[in-house]
Amino acid sequence: MNEARDRDKADDHSLIRNALDGDQDAFKELVKKYESLVAATVIGMLGPGPEAEDIGQDTFIRFYKAMKGFRGDSAVGTYLTRIAINLCLNEIKRRVRRRRLFTGSGEEKMEFLADNPRTERRDEAARLVHQGLRRLPPKYRSVIVLRLVDGYSTQETAEILGLLQGTVLSRLARAQKKLREIITPFYKDNNSTSGDGHE
Repeated sequence: MNEARDRDKADDHSLIRNALDGDQDAFKELVKKYESLVAATVIGMLGPGPEAEDIGQDTFIRFYKAMKGFRGDSAVGTYLTRIAINLCLNEIKRRVRRRRLFTGSGEEKMEFLADNPRTERRDEAARLVHQGLRRLPPKYRSVIVLRLVDGYSTQETAEILGLLQGTVLSRLARAQKKLREIITPFYKDNNSTSGDGHE
């Protein structure tokens, strides 16, 4: 496992060197290799939409500009994820500011329900989880996305976020609890409205 990881890391460093020497295909190879990881991170943090696509592209633009200073202390995938998470956190702050300007506090639940029309159960569940993630505070959302969506280990998640492993574990436990608290009422609402009318 470690040998494969070391070989993969060496391949990435070779692609970076070639890209810095002007080989555009080398950089395209890096994008192709990691675009699904970046997409999963960004969509997990922000949900699908044009902003997520823009941030996915911006992640690779930032990486391209930073390649000269990339020392290889962390894996390329970890480095890209860190960029993506930071860009997402900035976008979340912008969204919060916009929401405060243009919406009242009572409109969030209506918006949440409007985004969740009754569909097949599996699609509905996935949508509820996505919406629930978007309602988590960013510090909890980032831990859930990295650990449970991207599949990073606790140690890797701690490195990406600059936290202690114990902090990651406690935030993950709290995040899962908060996510259940957010989602459960909407499951109950949907079940009661989709039933046969009996109390």
